[in-house]
Amino acid sequence: MTGPGTGRADPSGSVPQQRPGRLGVGVIGAGKVGAVLGAALRNAGHAVTGVHAVSEASRTRAESLLPEVPVLEIPEILRRSELVLFAVPDDALPELVGGLAESGHFQAGHLVVHTSGRHGVSVLDPVRAAGAIPLAIHPAMSFTGLTLDLARLQDCMFGVTADAVVLPVAQALVVEMGGEPAVIAEADRGAYHAALSHASNHLVTLTSQAAQILASIGVEQTDRMLAPLMSASLENALTSGDGALTGPVARGDVGTVRRHLEVLDGLVGEGAGEGIPADVGQAYRAMARATAQRALARGALSEATVTELLDLLSN
Repeated sequence: MTGPGTGRADPSGSVPQQRPGRLGVGVIGAGKVGAVLGAALRNAGHAVTGVHAVSEASRTRAESLLPEVPVLEIPEILRRSELVLFAVPDDALPELVGGLAESGHFQAGHLVVHTSGRHGVSVLDPVRAAGAIPLAIHPAMSFTGLTLDLARLQDCMFGVTADAVVLPVAQALVVEMGGEPAVIAEADRGAYHAALSHASNHLVTLTSQAAQILASIGVEQTDRMLAPLMSASLENALTSGDGALTGPVARGDVGTVRRHLEVLDGLVGEGAGEGIPADVGQAYRAMARATAQRALARGALSEATVTELLDLLSN
């Protein structure tokens, strides 16, 4: 199943990954992630044997990213493939894999890969009875489902979980797709996924909320106004952590924070389509409280100032 080849060194310091030979790859779930990773594996020299796509959007995406690959039922994909990529919702994965295993569709030597961030390899335990090999490979990236994602994979890290004996295979697959593997212990998958979800999903929420505030006062190009500020803030945060904290909360400008709250509360609309949603002010208060406590922990604010801020933000 493995053969000679080269690969990037594992960040954990283990031996370099060995490149798998050319494999027949089946893709179960032609969502934004599955179609892109299937295309990346095909670009790496593997043959995509079939794709399972149910919705019209998935079929269109498969046609775009995996042209000429047949749309097949799952049992037929398993029959044709040596590596099966499950790119399905987290909650659907256990039942789907369990049902297929119970029906005897897995084969000895099958590489069974899932892309769930939440799950490690224990969710794939049912495939072991057939001699199949479970791997968890999760790209730490937000996908559009378009070809531009293939280029983004070149800077992408993947959370990889696998049994020690087959870990080099999982790492090699990541390297072939252009990514960089980071080994995540089975017990740490929940924390890993919570961190990524907090960073990406809540960033979208904050961005949308800031854009809504600007739009409510007549700013039309909210993206152009926010992009330089947010890009610089993200870069500074990744480089300096809490040392990048700035703004009225981190400076202890209680009067400015009080004014922010008054303005945000006043902008909340009473009906659909009026003003801004109430969750904007709620999120501001929650994030400001966390910011104040972090500023206190690093010695940037006094306890008295933080107490005053927290009292204000609790209203």
